[in-house]
Amino acid sequence: MTTAAEEPTPRRRGRPGKDQATVLREAIELFNLQGYDATSMGDLAARLGFTKSALYHHVPSKEHLLQRALDEALDGLSEVVAAAQADTSATALERLRRAIRNSVDLLIDHLPAVTLLLRVRGNSPAELAALKRRRELDAQLAQLVAEAAAEGGIRTDIPPDLISRLLFGMVNSLTEWVRPSGRISPDTIADALTAMAFEGLLAH
Repeated sequence: MTTAAEEPTPRRRGRPGKDQATVLREAIELFNLQGYDATSMGDLAARLGFTKSALYHHVPSKEHLLQRALDEALDGLSEVVAAAQADTSATALERLRRAIRNSVDLLIDHLPAVTLLLRVRGNSPAELAALKRRRELDAQLAQLVAEAAAEGGIRTDIPPDLISRLLFGMVNSLTEWVRPSGRISPDTIADALTAMAFEGLLAH
C-alpha cells in the first residue's frame, strides 16, 4: 500500500514549459503576427520547437486554438457587461461608465486575444460564432445606453446603438497602440478614456 506522498504524479501532457496555456499564448501571438488563415500547424510547431505530431498531442486543430482564443476575449467582455447590468444599486449611467472602464482593463489584460478577436472576418465557424457574440454584446451595451438616457443621465439625441458602437470603438482602438508595459499605466488609460467618453455624453 502506498502513502499519499508515494502516489504517482499524474502525467502531464506536453513538455516542461510547453503546457496547453503556453501553446495557446504562442498561437495567439502567431495568428496576430501572420494572420490566422496564413498560419499553419507546422508554423506553430516550429515556433514551439515541436514536431507537428507532438503539437497534435496538445491540441486537436488550429481552429480549436482560435476558438479558445476568441472565447478568452469574449468571455471576459461578457462578464464585464453582465456585471454592470446586474448592479441594481447603481444608476444606469454609473453602470454604463463602469462597463466601459472595465472593458478597457479587460482589453489591456488580454490584449493579444482581444486584438485577434477584432481581426476576425467570419471565415470559419469559430469566427462566425464570435461575430454573433460581439453583436449580442453591442446590443447589451446599447440597452445600458438607453436606460441611462431614459433616466436623464446622458443626452437623448443620439441613437443608443450608435453610442454603444462609438464607445466600444474607442475601447477597441486601444489595440492599435496600447502596450501593458508602456509608459502610461493601464489605470491612467482607463480613467482618461472613460472621462473623455462620458463628459461628452452628459445631459445638458
